[in-house]
Amino acid sequence: MSTPAITGPSAARPTPAPAAWRGGGRDALAYGGLGLPLAFVALPLYVILPNHYASAFGVPLATLGALLLAARLLDAVADPWIGRLVDRWFAHSTRRALLALTAAAVVLALGFRALFFPPVPAGPALLAWCAGALGATYLAYSVVTVVHQAWGARLGGDEGQRARIVSWRESFGLAGVLVASVLPALAGLGASTAAFALLLALGVAALWQAPRAQPGAVTPVPAAMAQPWRTPAFRTLLAIYLVNGIASAVPATLVLFFIRDRLQAPAFEPLFLASYFAAGALSMPLWVRAVARFGLARSWLAGMLLAVITFGWAALLGAGDVAGYVVVCVASGIALGADLSLPGALLAGVIQRAGHGGRLEGAYFGWWNFATKLNLALAAGIALPLLALFGYQPGSRSADGLLALTLAYCVLPCALKLAAATLLHTFWIRTSR
Repeated sequence: MSTPAITGPSAARPTPAPAAWRGGGRDALAYGGLGLPLAFVALPLYVILPNHYASAFGVPLATLGALLLAARLLDAVADPWIGRLVDRWFAHSTRRALLALTAAAVVLALGFRALFFPPVPAGPALLAWCAGALGATYLAYSVVTVVHQAWGARLGGDEGQRARIVSWRESFGLAGVLVASVLPALAGLGASTAAFALLLALGVAALWQAPRAQPGAVTPVPAAMAQPWRTPAFRTLLAIYLVNGIASAVPATLVLFFIRDRLQAPAFEPLFLASYFAAGALSMPLWVRAVARFGLARSWLAGMLLAVITFGWAALLGAGDVAGYVVVCVASGIALGADLSLPGALLAGVIQRAGHGGRLEGAYFGWWNFATKLNLALAAGIALPLLALFGYQPGSRSADGLLALTLAYCVLPCALKLAAATLLHTFWIRTSR
């Protein structure tokens, strides 16, 4: 017996027509602005936090890797269900989705602060606190992110418009990461957590003024959860995204270790991170132009190949190679622009072509974020313990330890990127999906 579709009050009474996306600066700021604080918090969570707990609190790498793996896997498993809730909220009204996002943003700001300033001493209590704060922060981050992404996908449009919408969101995101890459070093983690809370409040307030996503009917829970997997193009795209994402997550997890121990240049961390994220942000218009000429998939393929060349060069660097690593940061930042702006635009097209626009964006982006978190979980849960197994410890100068670090940071991502590029070319571009 089939379950009837569940609809909210919006199905029982007429709703005002939402404002259309016009693509001007006001629309871009109102919708994309929230990407800035979301990316601002992502860098400390995924890059600074592992090094902070290892260096400041002496948490062993294997223990830290296991903790991060468990927390990120729990968060990843929750994402498809969060996506289902997001579809329900949008089906009821855009206002309900905004209220849920606002509540989650409050939890996110509090959890982020709690992670970096634990009120407990080092030891089992610290690990328990970290686990609890990670769980709350990750879940709140997921709610805000899925609502934001589903909103953008519901704005619709052709390939060019979808690329512009995602590019605006990710450009603001890269601006946020750029700030987060230098602010902790310049002003400390206390100022950084306060700045994040302020930026998050401004981003949420701006979203209340953004072009409205069209409310739509919502399908029953089992059907909605499974529907993306019944779409062949989604399965193909997600597989490519997974392999490519792991390739990006491994160096993101290990970058500070590489800078401090392989390059022995900790004083240049702000320069390296700023050049990386600035290049990513400035490359967005170039990728949008590339899409207009070559299409989304071929442009993404070019970004993957650029990353392979770049990390191959990074493997040759050693202590004191500051200028060489700045070149690596700029080139890999340009490749990052493709990874951030193009896959999400491809996904929005898959949703539209499958006939699920205005109904199942949350379900699709829930699974999409599941894949993103799985990448990050595997990067931390596998790379960190393996480094410890092969003799690397933070601050190590041993030849074997540095070789293990170089292989993990440079060579492994190249192999994975090449695998992702092969999948993209073989199963997407050649089949003209």
